[in-house]
Amino acid sequence: MSLTIPEIELAVAADAERIAAMSRDYIESGLLWSWVPARVLRAIGDRSTNVAVVRGHRSLVGFGIMHYADECAHLALLAVHPVHRNRGLGSRVLAWLEKPARVAGIARIDVEARADNPPAIEFYRRNGFEEAGVVAGYYQGRIDAVRLQKPLVSPPNDLQR
Repeated sequence: MSLTIPEIELAVAADAERIAAMSRDYIESGLLWSWVPARVLRAIGDRSTNVAVVRGHRSLVGFGIMHYADECAHLALLAVHPVHRNRGLGSRVLAWLEKPARVAGIARIDVEARADNPPAIEFYRRNGFEEAGVVAGYYQGRIDAVRLQKPLVSPPNDLQR
């Protein structure tokens, strides 16, 4: 029996409802639902945003949404279905989304994680992110966020000039 490693691909419009539901259930739990299907659909259609999905046998098992700007990329959302966690899928989606940022010469990736979600914060640390501060009340004025950053290019070294 061989293990099939699911491919990562760009989301299509038909994925918007499932991505939004995963956001509601796994990221926005306890908050008002803000990543509704229409918002996800706008992200899918945005030329400066990649929405990546991992498809399982019958449904989506993970996704990530990254917005790219000139100097910084922002990881808006990343989720993996609980049954499929701790198998490297989240790290694979993150690396997939990171690749265009590196190619474009973007200096860093920013992400916010709920302060009440230590496993997410630890996931980002394991993937090269460093804490950059806490934003009080970031999530609907109720839950703090831990802001994390991952440098993609090394700062210039004075000895190399």
